[in-house]
Amino acid sequence: MARAKADLPPADAVLALADPDGRLTLRVTPGARIEMVAIEAGRLVVKVRAKPEDGKANAAVLDLLASALGIATSRLRLLRGATGRDKQVQIVTP
Repeated sequence: MARAKADLPPADAVLALADPDGRLTLRVTPGARIEMVAIEAGRLVVKVRAKPEDGKANAAVLDLLASALGIATSRLRLLRGATGRDKQVQIVTP
């Protein structure tokens, strides 16, 4: 049985949460049963299947967030929270 596609909010709703410098605050749940991006209390909640080992969960978060925004993963940079659940990601302008 194929896995369902990730649940993603509209890109403009996600971009509306970014500050003027393009930074987004995230709450991440690694090892989740489903992958999703949701907006709760003014920040993004991201759930990924990847386990938090060797940066796999962080990479999965950036991939999923890039998909939600419709941009390349290379345009996202993890600023804070490499080892925690609360993260800050910046959208890099080309």
